[in-house]
Amino acid sequence: MSMARRWARAFGHFWWDFLVGDTPELFAATVVIVALALLLRHHHTVAVILLPALTVVSLVASAARGRKAGK
Repeated sequence: MSMARRWARAFGHFWWDFLVGDTPELFAATVVIVALALLLRHHHTVAVILLPALTVVSLVASAARGRKAGK
């Protein structure tokens, strides 16, 4: 394998581990929340209510999933 391919592969592994890590559901939730924030940028009232609620729901769901995995 060439040096450029090894470097690109290592770079890709770094970003995967950095962004996804042990909790891919949090990465997916973050992508959804950021996309919704972009879509709701002109609807401030809805965004102020919906985005924090989605954030709390995703964090609680991730914590519950981690708690089940730890038992």
